[in-house]
Amino acid sequence: MFIEPHWTGDKRGWIEVICGSMFSGKTEELIRRLKRARIAHQHTEIFKPSIDTRYAVGDIVSHDERSVPSTPIGNSQEILLLSQDRDVIGIDEAQFFDAELPSVCDRLALQGMRVIVAGLDMDFQGKPFGPMPALLAKADYITKLHAICVCCGHIASYSYRKVHSKSQLLLGEAESYEPRCRVCYAKGPAADRAIP
Repeated sequence: MFIEPHWTGDKRGWIEVICGSMFSGKTEELIRRLKRARIAHQHTEIFKPSIDTRYAVGDIVSHDERSVPSTPIGNSQEILLLSQDRDVIGIDEAQFFDAELPSVCDRLALQGMRVIVAGLDMDFQGKPFGPMPALLAKADYITKLHAICVCCGHIASYSYRKVHSKSQLLLGEAESYEPRCRVCYAKGPAADRAIP
């Protein structure tokens, strides 16, 4: 679908996507970029899905407990209504948003905004998660972060679910998920625990 450009002078926007497994530092990197934008006196707005209440209702919070205030929203169209006169838009946990998120990000970028999106690229089954594949295709810049495999210590790209549930959407932390490399992820419950 073609989107009518709405450029403001020479101001050009773009889309940055930060992706990876759970515990790879996606939210931490998003917070770092947003804080740098604020230091540069840029007007920022941060959004997260309203279903994500793991740490706080109104903040995005990284696993190392860094946080910034955010606006919880129910769908991606709300971002368009709440991001007027902003230079930088941050979006956390993008995998939980609806399929319209990539189009929303396109519109914001065409309006001259820098859009920084963070989310899981794969679900617990190793399949592309929500709107993330389309966001990765549209991104001007992509950062793939890795965790450390809890079984062998190699880089981890997979989020292994430790609890039994077939639902794609299961909010949880270390009690429900752990980062694993490709080999240990494929071994499933049989993976050896070389790391305490």
